[in-house]
Amino acid sequence: MIEVMVETIQVSLVSPHRVVVLKEVEGERFLPIWIGACETEAIAMRLQGIDPPRPMTHDLMINLLDTLEAKLQYIFINSLKDETFHARLILQVRGREIWVDARPSDSIALAVRLEIPIFVHESVLDEAGIVPEPDLLEGKESYNDEKLDIFRDFLNRLDLDDLPTD
Repeated sequence: MIEVMVETIQVSLVSPHRVVVLKEVEGERFLPIWIGACETEAIAMRLQGIDPPRPMTHDLMINLLDTLEAKLQYIFINSLKDETFHARLILQVRGREIWVDARPSDSIALAVRLEIPIFVHESVLDEAGIVPEPDLLEGKESYNDEKLDIFRDFLNRLDLDDLPTD
């Protein structure tokens, strides 16, 4: 398992497609995952520190977990099948570890709310991860300070309009 963090969210202004971009915590690979508009909003609101006046769906899920005394430990994007990512919620319930199948987008929305780790199976990163081309890094004083500029080039080249809808 490789730990990742939410690097950025990209929105196409001419189509309903959105991409959440994860980045290895201790590496250079990025993992773009196409997600729906509702999940995009749920992730972005939390990352921007916006608290809705009433619980959103992901807040409700957290409230249910709390009520049932279940603790979400981390999320795990465990596979990529037929160009679809699959994830699991790893819960602690009464001393037992329970794995629950989930969509990565919902999982990420929960993870950013609870500030818990996000992990990706190494095979998923090997298959779908992207490393920026070295020439994109040339002339940069600090890779970490400029990493969004590097990825803008990559994301601008994505053809979001040809993707299937959810």
